[in-house]
Amino acid sequence: MVVGLIGAGNMARALARGWGDPVLAVDAGSGRARALVDELGGEALSSSAEVAARADVLVLACKPHQLEVVGRELPDYSGRVVSVLGATSIEQLRAALPQATVVRTMPNTPVEVRRGVIAVAAESPPDEQLTALLERIGDVVLVPEALMDVATGASGVTPAYVALVAEAMIEACVKHGLKQDIAARLVVGALEGSAALLAARDADTLAVRREVTSPGGSTARGLAALERGGLRAAFLDALDAVVKP
Repeated sequence: MVVGLIGAGNMARALARGWGDPVLAVDAGSGRARALVDELGGEALSSSAEVAARADVLVLACKPHQLEVVGRELPDYSGRVVSVLGATSIEQLRAALPQATVVRTMPNTPVEVRRGVIAVAAESPPDEQLTALLERIGDVVLVPEALMDVATGASGVTPAYVALVAEAMIEACVKHGLKQDIAARLVVGALEGSAALLAARDADTLAVRREVTSPGGSTARGLAALERGGLRAAFLDALDAVVKP
């Protein structure tokens, strides 16, 4: 399946790297399309219309405000479109591309290493071929469209949150004497393994915590400090900020 990318920013790059196949790509003049095809193979084309004419599926990865421009460039396009545009509804997508079959998604950047999570609006589920394409790079989760912003707060933004948590933990370890590279190896490895353990335990967070936490022990003291610091409230505030900007 030939994928055509309308836009070649960070998410488009993550998707393309995850698939690992040559792509057709166009950008708004940034030069990122050329850099992407130089890396993965394919062609950087000069217009959305050229990409649409040659691709089996279009991935809309431009800025949301550019959707109307893309729609004007593709007035008669009747193929398949996968949108990764944030805060852009199925209704808006269909208004811009009325003859296309549109699927609204929100991937996260770990699709680059085929460990992503891809929220898909349940009102526009992909066909079998598109589902297989998406499943190559992550876990496809159907979500009611009305809750896609919440899905973004659950998975789309999480790589940034985890990076911030890792950064804070590494900095704390360095402050207490560990070398930066050793601290980074310990923290990143522990985060990766902990996520895998949670997945293996069907997200039983309480069980995973209990297995590590002895009464009055170091883990208990650390958890108590995080609770005093308002960890839960901070994540609730963060989700509120995502859903209600």
